[in-house]
Amino acid sequence: MWHTDFGITKEGEKAHRFLLTNNRGMCVELSDFGALVLSVYVLDRHGRNRDVVLGYDNLTDYYEQDTGFGAYIGRNANRIAGAEVTIEGTKYLLDKNDNQNNLHSGFNRSHHKLYSVKNGKDDVCEFVQMERYSPHMEQGFPGNLKQTIRYSLTDKNEFIIDYEMLSDMTTVVNPTNHSYFNLDGHNSGTILKHYTEIYSGQILEIGNDMIPTGRIIDISDTPFDFRKRKQIGKDIDADNPQMKIAGGYDHNYIFQNDRKLRKVAKLYGADSGIGMDVYSDLCGLQFYTGNFLNGQIGKDGAVYKKRSGVCFETQFYPNSCNTSQFPSCILPAYKVFKSRTIYHFFTEYI
Repeated sequence: MWHTDFGITKEGEKAHRFLLTNNRGMCVELSDFGALVLSVYVLDRHGRNRDVVLGYDNLTDYYEQDTGFGAYIGRNANRIAGAEVTIEGTKYLLDKNDNQNNLHSGFNRSHHKLYSVKNGKDDVCEFVQMERYSPHMEQGFPGNLKQTIRYSLTDKNEFIIDYEMLSDMTTVVNPTNHSYFNLDGHNSGTILKHYTEIYSGQILEIGNDMIPTGRIIDISDTPFDFRKRKQIGKDIDADNPQMKIAGGYDHNYIFQNDRKLRKVAKLYGADSGIGMDVYSDLCGLQFYTGNFLNGQIGKDGAVYKKRSGVCFETQFYPNSCNTSQFPSCILPAYKVFKSRTIYHFFTEYI
């Protein structure tokens, strides 16, 4: 297992980079700082390696830029209305870092922490396992939470993320990964010509504050319908009130809440021929098209302009901790939470 230094954290701790490889030329670069996904290299139709996730060259930029490139998001992904949650009769106040709401658990970011690492190889593939204890009331949430994030890479080109969480108090648990994908290469421009499929017929309506209203929208005959392969850019600027609120796609697609692993989405880069299937066992998928990117300088000097990457964030619904009709992200004390996300890469022609 190859690893090297990645700089010094603000707390004076040494961070590292780790590399997962398989027998098909694919490799994934990770860091114990933030449990970050730094790079994902996949062979294109010409046999050339392309790095298909956005990111930075150094640790300092991951601190200073608030993009969430490759980030493990915990304890809670997405937004919480009013930056507060009531659990077992006790109200907990959270950071207001998105106007009056809480976004991705506030200012004390999980992807600015250092994680302990275990790496090795099981019967199937290589893995890197990140672990950290989040103390009681960190980010405003109750309970001492053990967070385990295991990254694996199979010889089938499956990049697997397994989450396991355990708390000594009932608390909020809703992790995700915030990688921005560009299958033509992280430095290739926008993702507007990428083709996408999302296997859901419903999204959550959002208000002007990006918080779900509780209403479910049938997406038939709307810009949100990706049940048949469609270029991301085809309807992204459509005259639709939901699109105008978010400045593009930044919405939660709904899936059955049965915790069964299923294919939820597909992405395809026409220039590279690289495709990606997304699998999840959770009920929500946040589809975000990098609407707030604005020229960040990334790896190898790449300029990440608006819509240079797209996120497929597997998670519970936004604000589900405060919305009784949504599947709950409240984890009872001493009950183990487990979830799996798979990004399966392949090459095809259309």
